Amino acid sequence: MQNFEKRRDRYNAFASFENPLVNLSFALEVPDFRPYCKQHGLPTFHFFLYHVLHALKGIDNYMYRIYQEEVIKIEDFWASYTVINQDQNLNFARFEMSDDLNEFIARSVASAKQAEASTRLVNTAEELSEYEQRRNIYITCMPWLKLSSIEHPIYEHKSYDIPSLAWGRYSAPRADGKLTMTMAVQAHHGFVDGYHVHLLAEAIAERITRTIK
Repeated sequence: MQNFEKRRDRYNAFASFENPLVNLSFALEVPDFRPYCKQHGLPTFHFFLYHVLHALKGIDNYMYRIYQEEVIKIEDFWASYTVINQDQNLNFARFEMSDDLNEFIARSVASAKQAEASTRLVNTAEELSEYEQRRNIYITCMPWLKLSSIEHPIYEHKSYDIPSLAWGRYSAPRADGKLTMTMAVQAHHGFVDGYHVHLLAEAIAERITRTIK
């Protein structure tokens, strides 16, 4: 929590706001990982999700939460994201993170299939303790749309502390070997500034670059 103490006064300032959230949408540019995924038989969404979540985990600012009116730093979080079920309705996939890429993808695919097959809304976190509910990151992907921005539903702005990320359709192949998409990041401004969104974008690109080299 040493890093947080350096910005506690910023947190106190934004925590007094009725809506303390920062929400940025930007063009994320990364190496085009689709040929690598095709070569290795890896589903592109789950490959990208792996790098997004591990990039988040490496930046303290995305790990702060409000628990029993105190700021804490969680050590890890669930891998969780939205899926469309057999009735074309929203559902949630959730599974334990893994540092191993192939294990992560296997867990992610299995969790998605389970959520897609369920007509009942699952993995809502209602069954978890208050602390376990803090161990979360909200992820949604809309591959049908060229996303420009998004506003997430929020029960109560003032106590919102879990980062939400969304992205849309990938760009067509580019001659320079890059891939772009619109990425939207929403978080408590007491924890996250625009600079930390920039750090996340860099971390995602760097992780993918190292993997596909």
